[in-house]
Amino acid sequence: MALKVELRPHERIIVGNCVITNTDQRARLLIDGDNVPILRERDILTPETADSPAKLVYLAVQLMYISPDPQSQHGTYFNLVRDIVTAVPSAWPIIEGINNNILNGDLYRALKDARKLIAYEEKLRSQFEATHPQTEAAKDVSSAA
Repeated sequence: MALKVELRPHERIIVGNCVITNTDQRARLLIDGDNVPILRERDILTPETADSPAKLVYLAVQLMYISPDPQSQHGTYFNLVRDIVTAVPSAWPIIEGINNNILNGDLYRALKDARKLIAYEEKLRSQFEATHPQTEAAKDVSSAA
């Protein structure tokens, strides 16, 4: 079954190991193939945008997904996951889902679960910020740095 993808003007998409950039008009693509990694621009993280532990996990899974040798990223991934579980044990159910998908070879589903980890991290961060408001002096120091 073909995947239908609609691209906005100038939107990029990864298909296999190629980056495809749309022109200045909307485009509709039908992509047919088995086990071809496909990522829309909005789902792609770069090392510069992976600015939190959960986003680094997502980046490692993303690299597994688009790589011809996914196991090359396993060491990085498992080190990152170990650090997260040590710091936030409550994240284990989400990480367990990611792990199971990786071990079953379903890297696209692992990416989707990694998005859940990012959402969970953001939820924890906002809860922390709500219960631990910074003082004005601390805000001034952090903004000066």
